[in-house]
Amino acid sequence: MGKLSAFLNPGKPESIKYVVSKRFKDEAGKPIEWELIPRTTKEAQLLSKSCEKRDRKGNISIDNIAYQNKLICSCIVFPDLKNAELQEAYGVMGEEELLTTMLYPGEYAGLREKIYDLCGLDDDINDDIEEAKN
Repeated sequence: MGKLSAFLNPGKPESIKYVVSKRFKDEAGKPIEWELIPRTTKEAQLLSKSCEKRDRKGNISIDNIAYQNKLICSCIVFPDLKNAELQEAYGVMGEEELLTTMLYPGEYAGLREKIYDLCGLDDDINDDIEEAKN
């Protein structure tokens, strides 16, 4: 029973701080840290389901870009991408529109990589197999 107890009280997921871009600075000129939090598999599946498309034959596909944007936005605690004033400042409506308008492609790629790492999505099973062989 001792080993099972580790699963009974998992605790809340911990957020991390990450500088997405050096362009966003505080009053002292220091880059602003964004706050990120991981999502559970269940939360990610719900986001994926919201990005499903059906063709005329009933075949289901996932809009991967929409899913990626939704997952990334759901992991951002700060800044508040739902904030109407922030969206208005960039002339957009919606979290995904705001994020993709705020960031340059390289900044977005770095943020995506950090969030995928945070959520465990960058783990490659082949790396684990190679490590086990050695």
